[in-house]
Amino acid sequence: MSTNGVKKAGEQAKAIKKILITQPRPESEKSPYFELARKYSIELDFHPFIRLEGIPARDFRKQKIEIHNYTGIIFTSRNAIDHFFRMCEEMKVSVPQDTKYFCITEAVALYLQKFILYRKRKVFYGADGTNKSMFDVINKHKANEKFLYVCSENQQDNEIVNWLKANNCEFTLAFMYRSVSSDIKDILLKTEYDVICFFTPSGVKSLFDNLPKYKQNGTVIGAFGNNTFRAIEEKGLKLEIKAPQPQTPSMVAALDQFLSTLVKKK
Repeated sequence: MSTNGVKKAGEQAKAIKKILITQPRPESEKSPYFELARKYSIELDFHPFIRLEGIPARDFRKQKIEIHNYTGIIFTSRNAIDHFFRMCEEMKVSVPQDTKYFCITEAVALYLQKFILYRKRKVFYGADGTNKSMFDVINKHKANEKFLYVCSENQQDNEIVNWLKANNCEFTLAFMYRSVSSDIKDILLKTEYDVICFFTPSGVKSLFDNLPKYKQNGTVIGAFGNNTFRAIEEKGLKLEIKAPQPQTPSMVAALDQFLSTLVKKK
């Protein structure tokens, strides 16, 4: 057993047995993650590397943002949606009926049904889950909208911010929550994982907050999103599984492609 939750230096997994997903376990047993586990006879562990803390309304007010003045809301996660409507409730803000919502994926867009009458609102989302596809949608509306980009105070997507600036969009960043590293040191020390999948730069930060001297040593690293790609590479880690990509719009799809390639090599 290694001392950092991965294989010892020089070891390369001949077969993938255990995969760590750095997110909460899906509530539904019908999740595609479990189908993937059955398909390849692998063990999946789910341990969130970060936890989110909502920014209280009293602190949000210091940002001097009048939510009802914005005509387009940008969401890149379900968490952003949760905290946006939490903030509206805490501040007793009524979102105008004609507000438009611009989402990174269809799944995020559909999550809006928890809070709004979906068919009576204007909801848009990217075709393939990439920032570019969301930009294509926003670009069609930028001339007439005032955007509010809801994000974490320590995790906003710089690619999105830079695009909004470069394309002369009228927008404001709304920090409504923050990410905090979870205590996952014991998990990493007790279990040897063949693959670890990250979904946010904060998840990567949490790894090194828990294990400052972490060494990859043959563990396969997967990541979701350009910012997460960069965070991994900046730490000197080798990135082998990427999503979303044109052929792999989700982490499940990327893992499926990776595992099927290994099977073919046998």
